Amino acid sequence: MATTYDMESRPAWPRRAIVTAGEPYGNKGLHFGHVGGVFVPADFFARFLRDRLGRENVIFTSGTDCYGSPIMESYRKLRENEGYDKSISEYVESNHSRQAATLNNYGISCDIYGGSGLEPAAPIHEQVTAEVINRLHERGVISKRSTLQFFDTSANTFLNGRQVIGRCPIQGCKSEKAYADECDLGHQFEPEELIAPKSQLTGEVPELRPVDNLYFDLPAYLDFMKDYTAELARDSQVRSVVSKTMEEWLLPAQLYIQNKFREAFEAIESELPEHTIVEPEGNKSSFTVVFPSWKERDEAHAVLGRGGVRFRSGKALVPFRITGNITWGVPVPEIDGVHDVTCWCWPESLWAPISYTRAVLARDAKRLGITEGVAAQDAALMGEPSADSTQVPEPPYAHGSLDWHDWWCSDDAAIYQFIGQDNIYFYCIAQTAMWKALDWNLHQSTVSANYHLLYMGKKASSSSQTPPPPADDLLNHYTCEQMRAHWLSLGLSEKPVSFSPKAYDTRVSGKDKDGNEIRACDDKRVIDPALKEGALLTGVFNRLARSCFYGVAVKEGDEASYRTGCIPAGEPSAEVMEASQQAALAFEQYMYKFETHHALSVCDEYLRAANKRWSDASKAAKNAEDDNAMTQALVNAFHELRVATILMHGIVPAGCELICEYFNIDPVAFFSWDHIFESTDCFIESLGEEAGKHAVKPLPPRFDFFAKHPSQY
Repeated sequence: MATTYDMESRPAWPRRAIVTAGEPYGNKGLHFGHVGGVFVPADFFARFLRDRLGRENVIFTSGTDCYGSPIMESYRKLRENEGYDKSISEYVESNHSRQAATLNNYGISCDIYGGSGLEPAAPIHEQVTAEVINRLHERGVISKRSTLQFFDTSANTFLNGRQVIGRCPIQGCKSEKAYADECDLGHQFEPEELIAPKSQLTGEVPELRPVDNLYFDLPAYLDFMKDYTAELARDSQVRSVVSKTMEEWLLPAQLYIQNKFREAFEAIESELPEHTIVEPEGNKSSFTVVFPSWKERDEAHAVLGRGGVRFRSGKALVPFRITGNITWGVPVPEIDGVHDVTCWCWPESLWAPISYTRAVLARDAKRLGITEGVAAQDAALMGEPSADSTQVPEPPYAHGSLDWHDWWCSDDAAIYQFIGQDNIYFYCIAQTAMWKALDWNLHQSTVSANYHLLYMGKKASSSSQTPPPPADDLLNHYTCEQMRAHWLSLGLSEKPVSFSPKAYDTRVSGKDKDGNEIRACDDKRVIDPALKEGALLTGVFNRLARSCFYGVAVKEGDEASYRTGCIPAGEPSAEVMEASQQAALAFEQYMYKFETHHALSVCDEYLRAANKRWSDASKAAKNAEDDNAMTQALVNAFHELRVATILMHGIVPAGCELICEYFNIDPVAFFSWDHIFESTDCFIESLGEEAGKHAVKPLPPRFDFFAKHPSQY
């Protein structure tokens, strides 16, 4: 830590905080990218905030996205190809249960892992959906639009978004996996722009037929979004990838046309709405047609189509679809004559964290017997979740306020949303504008957008030759804590990083003495990159913790003054106090910026230095047979162990809570930051005890706070 930190420059934290981790689709379990790329960073941050702000002042929400065309399509294929005979609701609930179990296996501490279509959150989510849509309509920013939807004439049915496949029409995008109105990289477009559409039901080219839906007037917020994005670009807490990606969507409405279509374009140009042309620079192969708005650009599609001119669209704000024409979705109240539609899964997933927050507070109200207020009204709506869908334990305490507005609208609250980089459009463009339009004083989110967690150097894909392992399978080779520490070390806030666990590395790394090829996973010479951080736990952290507890243990025949079974009284050395303060201050700064890899590096450096200080001091004291020196070494070591355990708590919670257990101190008090900069004597006295008299729990012989996985021995 070359930088020196001071108490005056500490970041400001809110009184209350919401932390979210997105919503995985309810058509599958969780792969390592979900867990390592989003859930573990979010859990680390939520646990840190609970320690920093108080556990009653933090709500960590997530849940299964139960609705939408991807789930309907997966369900259809399962029924047709494998004879699945249960309802779509049961299908989603079974996947939700698998997801929740995986999160529990990795120590993800959600206050609720709900489901947008499952008890207990579903009825509250329907209520919130109706409130949001009615409010947007009341504000005049939702209206009916007749748009084109794909229709398969052979199957005689409208196709949902995932039942159409083609190529993305957005300029610069090379995705060959585009659906009716978005590609797998998150680009949005109109159905008529999709290149080479094909029905996944019959393989036929579908027709486009008009349907009515409700749309939010996102383009009306262009100026607001430009100002807001400029603010984010100046905010040190927000990664530059967020504001830069947002800027890409705030450009004028444009079409890109290859130069080879220039003659055909000029033949029909007079029929186009108002526009200007930007000529290609250098050796670029296309020219640009710029329109005043998305309306003129969309009007141009038909003209260009009649003239045989192919084009690609630029990113721009277009009306954001609120409803869809599929049956499996959240019901929507009739507005402007639009009826028998459901909410499109993306918009309702944006306000799902509000629904989940209200479900948490309703659960608190029910437990406390509260009968008045919104939380009590929400509690009356809730049903009981099925037993096998509640894998993530709910917290045993109530939260500081039961009014959801205190969490989402109050000046002393903040919203932190952990997402993948490819979802910036939804969380930072669409959600931001809707929150503004609602005029409920909803806090705009502070978004932590991570890059992709790659697998063996490539984007993870279940259809590749080396499909990534499900998250649960990793636990056959690694401990939960090894995986958490490794994923947090990768620096996904800065760039895509490969996850390359040796246990799954089938590349040939050499030959044995008989000339037979050896795979990396079987080669003892190959170091496992996934265990680098695990060595800190099973080695350094273990040694420091054991040294402290064994050091003060009562030992028959050893009359040393420090062997009292208690934490020894005394002030840590100035060097130790300074190192501890600098570690905590640096850690806090990195957490403020969501730089989890740097926060872990602080812990790594601090633990190694503390371990060395103990080793040097205890050896010198033992050689000199100096009990006072050994007592001072233990005072220093206990102080550094306590601070390190607080800092590491969000990274490896199970092991740290085990250390807390042997400190014999209530975890709420132990992990609180209220006394992190004070000596252990001051902390013990704050508990109402006398320094030097607090007994630790006796540690069994050869005890490990952080154990290796059985397969690693």
